[in-house]
Amino acid sequence: MYGSGRARDFGDFARTMGDVIVASVARWCFRHKWLVILFWVAALVGIGAAGSAAGDAYSNAFSLKGTESTTVLNLLDKALPAQSGEADTVVWHVDSGSVRDASVKQRITPMLAKVAKQKDVGQVVSPYDPAGAAQISKDGRTAYAKITYTKLGNDMANSQAQLLIDTAHSARAPGLKVEVGGNKPAQAEQPVPEVAETVGIAAAGVVLFLALGSLFGMLLPILTALFGVGISSFAIILLSHGMNVADFSPQLATLVGLGVGIDYALFIVTRHRKGILAGKTPEEAAVASLNTSGRAVLFAGGTVCIALLGMFTLRLSFLNGVAVAAALTVVVTVAAAVTLLPAMLGVLKMRVLSRRQRRKLAAAGGVLEAKPNGPAARWSALVQRNPRALALVAVVVMGTLAVPALSLRLGSSDQGNNPTTTTTRKAYDMLSDGFGPGFNGPLTILATAPTAGDKAAVTKLVTTLKSTPGIAYAAQVPLKNAGDIEFVNAVPTTSPQDKATSDLIKHLRHEVVPAVERGTTMHAYVGGQTAIFQDFATVLFDKLPLFIGVIIALGFVLLLFAFRSLVVPLTAAVMNLVAAAASFGVLIALFQWGWGGSLAGRAGPIDAFLPVIMLSLLFGLSMDYQVFLVSRMHEEWVHSRDNARAVRVGLAETSRVINSAAVIMICVFFAFVLSGERVLAMFGIGLAGAVALDAFILRTVLVPSLMHLFGKGNWWLPDWLDKRLPHLAVEPAEESAAFAGAGAIPGARTGAASGGARDSDGDTDREPVYSTD
Repeated sequence: MYGSGRARDFGDFARTMGDVIVASVARWCFRHKWLVILFWVAALVGIGAAGSAAGDAYSNAFSLKGTESTTVLNLLDKALPAQSGEADTVVWHVDSGSVRDASVKQRITPMLAKVAKQKDVGQVVSPYDPAGAAQISKDGRTAYAKITYTKLGNDMANSQAQLLIDTAHSARAPGLKVEVGGNKPAQAEQPVPEVAETVGIAAAGVVLFLALGSLFGMLLPILTALFGVGISSFAIILLSHGMNVADFSPQLATLVGLGVGIDYALFIVTRHRKGILAGKTPEEAAVASLNTSGRAVLFAGGTVCIALLGMFTLRLSFLNGVAVAAALTVVVTVAAAVTLLPAMLGVLKMRVLSRRQRRKLAAAGGVLEAKPNGPAARWSALVQRNPRALALVAVVVMGTLAVPALSLRLGSSDQGNNPTTTTTRKAYDMLSDGFGPGFNGPLTILATAPTAGDKAAVTKLVTTLKSTPGIAYAAQVPLKNAGDIEFVNAVPTTSPQDKATSDLIKHLRHEVVPAVERGTTMHAYVGGQTAIFQDFATVLFDKLPLFIGVIIALGFVLLLFAFRSLVVPLTAAVMNLVAAAASFGVLIALFQWGWGGSLAGRAGPIDAFLPVIMLSLLFGLSMDYQVFLVSRMHEEWVHSRDNARAVRVGLAETSRVINSAAVIMICVFFAFVLSGERVLAMFGIGLAGAVALDAFILRTVLVPSLMHLFGKGNWWLPDWLDKRLPHLAVEPAEESAAFAGAGAIPGARTGAASGGARDSDGDTDREPVYSTD
């Protein structure tokens, strides 16, 4: 008992000190506004200059220890230690005749000669050369040339790939199509990332203006988010020199940073404006808003970071860099929200309100009474009256949307998923049509054959492969100075993303290869890009339950500390899983089933790493809304001990700002469809759909309905546990003692303290005030 008492005393002390620190920081930033703004400008310029000078070192390299595909890569390094750089292809197709016709050669040969003279081009293998004789399709109407550079793609400029594309296209003629395939050309023809970001920010600005009615009020959240994203973007460039950071990490971090940065600032600005309308000075309103909504922002940002860093439990270096980059962006945007934002509020003072609000406030003598009714209040009352019916409708909707998630198939996007207008997609399709669907994803089989008998077994393996269903072509590739390593190339009859190709890889590994190995010392391993992605998907899928369990458990503990309840964190955990299942259902229907049409590109499996990253982001963003919604309910519950009133008031007073924040996130996320990358489009649509479902169905309908049904059980906590838990409250300590004090939603009457009589449900018959606009 003594230990638990000390724990509680320490928790109370820490909680009080937290109140003092938050209030002090807010007041200091408000009063020293220009110094704070100068610091943030200096940080942006300084880190930006350092990042620009260093340049990025992004890497998509990852290792999968213990998998066959990794073994193949290791053997390949031994057999071919001097691997060349970027490898691209120039593909051409004639509508009639043959690619061997003199008229075709006259256009293609000079073009390839120009390509050979371009910067960093090491070798051009033409199908018109003896070494490239196999690069012409059987019908003679499609051919390709191999372009090998002396540098890796990461060390080349996009302008080099664009020059290759332009040079190849110059050989086009009526009846002769010429396209370019390869990783660098695909990167070069992607739309500028800033287009998606600009569209998202513009859409968010419109929503903010409609929600706040003030130009300056609209600019505050946007500027706060831009500072956070700008600084973190350059910091991620520097980070890429210290650890492996995937090349899509900056765009993903920007997507997250803009969404949470604008939302977090909006929550604080909304509370600040309400404080001014209630009669506070701009300084006191800023301090109160930071000590209430600001604390919720700190808590919510912390949960997002915890969820992101939970990816370290997977022990995959490829994802560690993604997690750190996104978490760093969240940290910087939260820091901007609690320091830069109050400084800018100090600059604007009363101008954070619209002119109409300022005029009304002056006419009312400095205190503007809030409107007693509104759509949010009426909806909250409706939920209170019909919790069972509304909960049932919400469950049916979410369950229906989650059905496609049962058919989740993991894999990888390739250039066959690029927009149909891109040269890389056209090259992919031409190769597929001319050489077979599996040509774009050949399998690499490497074998160790130390004896003559083993080498004979390799020959037998090639013969067996040729007669194996699903194999279109198989041949042994001669290697020089490779020792006992033998190379076999096998081309499937199906495309890399086809489920039949995945089944073929399993069949080769578990049945075909072991049957040939039997009785010999030869060991053969099936690899290649398609096999690598399949192994990656398998490893991630096996670790997914542990990852989900870790982030759900951490979130449960945080909410348990914050709201001192078992039901609230348990409900949040279930809602997070429901939101994830429904959003994945939407994603699978659009991208895997192909229901998204041109929006989603060619139907194909979901990228293997996307579920892990999306789950961490969805968990964090869902926790945001849960914290903002339930913290207001908890404030009312602590004062009135009336569950029905607490749920009704909490929903009515937070639903508008939560819905506005959700619309902003949806705009920002959905704009990333314009990025031109299938992976970012999946992230954008998946996160936008998840936020919409979470905000408009779960937090607006299902969660409050369930909390009405659970009654006082929402706030139940065993006494023995209550005595031992430290205090980690989202709302400040004074809210528990005097809800009408600093930071309270103006005009909200509170239970028995307001003098209202109780009705048959235990609720007060005096209607609280729900909005101030």
